[in-house]
Amino acid sequence: MEPLCQKLFLQLSPPTEEDPRAEKQRILDALPLFLGQVQMALPVMRKLHPILRDAGWQVTVTLAWTGLCWEVVGLAPGNTADRNYGVCVDLGSTTVCMRLVDLSTGETICQDSAYNRQIAFGEDILTRVFYSKDNAPALEEIRQATLASFREVLEGLERKSGYPVASCGAMTVAGNTTMMHFLLGLDAFGVFASPYAPRAMRFDPYPARDLGLPLDGYVYCYPCRANYLGGDIVSGLVATNLTQESEICVFLDIGTNGELVVGNREFLMAGAGAAGPALEGGVVKTGMRAVEGAVSYVRLEKGRFYLTVLGGGEPRGLCGSGIVDLIAQLYLNGMVDLRGKLIPESGGLEQRDGEWAVCYAPGLYFYQSDIDAFLQTKAAANTMVEYMLDALGVPMDQVGKFFVAGAFGTYLDKESAVTIGLYPDLPRDRIVSAGNTSLEGARRLLCNRTIWDGLDRILDTMEYVQFGEVANFIDRMAAAKAIPHTDLSRYPSVRKKLMARGLL
Repeated sequence: MEPLCQKLFLQLSPPTEEDPRAEKQRILDALPLFLGQVQMALPVMRKLHPILRDAGWQVTVTLAWTGLCWEVVGLAPGNTADRNYGVCVDLGSTTVCMRLVDLSTGETICQDSAYNRQIAFGEDILTRVFYSKDNAPALEEIRQATLASFREVLEGLERKSGYPVASCGAMTVAGNTTMMHFLLGLDAFGVFASPYAPRAMRFDPYPARDLGLPLDGYVYCYPCRANYLGGDIVSGLVATNLTQESEICVFLDIGTNGELVVGNREFLMAGAGAAGPALEGGVVKTGMRAVEGAVSYVRLEKGRFYLTVLGGGEPRGLCGSGIVDLIAQLYLNGMVDLRGKLIPESGGLEQRDGEWAVCYAPGLYFYQSDIDAFLQTKAAANTMVEYMLDALGVPMDQVGKFFVAGAFGTYLDKESAVTIGLYPDLPRDRIVSAGNTSLEGARRLLCNRTIWDGLDRILDTMEYVQFGEVANFIDRMAAAKAIPHTDLSRYPSVRKKLMARGLL
């Protein structure tokens, strides 16, 4: 463990006429020599005397790494060195999620989350960007909304743990390029407008209180690689150890945008492109986020649907994993063809609002237009992976691990994802549901400051591709809209299932 902050208990002697060293100097002199040069934050100096006097000159100092040296950022009476905690943050456009981490062990003490209050300025990121473009007061409104979200979650961590989070010496933050701009009060219009030059993509450690955050220590923001490839993806590479792998691996994060990295410890190639909110249920008429009432799992047997509903109550709609399951089940039961079209002759379909639909729960329908919209996202994800591997000359069967990031990947059934062509037909143990890699990478950075020193190398070795500028990308997508693909030889396990069911 080489955390970004540490706590040391010091037993000092009070000044005398024979030893009139300043109080600040007494602390610095008592620190181990291996720390090298150490500086002290001004807020700490201002409260030295009362704390030292009242604590009988026995105090615990909190030191944070500034990127160049250690800095004393906190001072507490008595011995509290065994409570060296930090906070890691996944700053999402919808949700802010944090963990309180014990930096002696790396273990998570507790976790909490809240909606990102930026939503008040627009459900989608672009609306927020245009609201704050060339408008300093509006940009400050969004920044303050972000900080309010942080404070809300920090208060939740404090309630759960009983630990005063203000005493934390370090906070690590991972988020997309736009979110990092809003947190730091930077106009994000350059992220979306040609020539796509953001205000900044690499960030120094900043005193938390300079940002308006109620922590004694420093804030460390993961750097971004490009306008659409943010710190959340770089954090994901750290979380999965992809940059340490000898085998060629794939890292895929599908959300409003699809981000992809292919590589290993020797090279990295990354790209991003529009994917749409399909995997959050955003393009389906009865789609919804993965909250209570969402159908997360679907099976179809002998014309009857069997559903798993989050929270165990009545179904209200489909979340992303439920959508993938439903399409896969319709396909394997001969109700949807290779083109993704519902087959009226299969039975069980109804005409509603001028199109074919299937009723998967009382009052809830899945429409042909829902399938069409979802297959757009599926095709984009499939084509990104296919294009990148082809460009590198890497056959699919040489991929060592296929990491799928995000909560969506955690709950998604691998067989269903392969069946519809969202995932490649790899041995299932190579497909890794990696969870919230943005948050996990932030946790790892908290616990190991050598990661901070290595981030520039990751960025400098990463080639970047904007998929929207690839000449034949749309043509490739057209082939990938089929279920699972127009070239069924790429999906031997799906072909085997279809043959077993008499569908081939």
